[in-house]
Amino acid sequence: MSICPKNKHSKARRDKRRANWKMSAVNLVKCSKCGALTMPHRVCKACGSYNKKPILETAE
Repeated sequence: MSICPKNKHSKARRDKRRANWKMSAVNLVKCSKCGALTMPHRVCKACGSYNKKPILETAE
């Protein structure tokens, strides 16, 4: 069965509900080894390390 509203909801009421669907800025932290900006809890793309330990081999 589908929803069948008894009364009309105004445009303001509809838009108030949709107002909280906003994007948030990406949180960036400095890599502890090379200082590049990366997302937290992820391997650094610049040096390939995580928590000062080498995880990936980078072509340098």
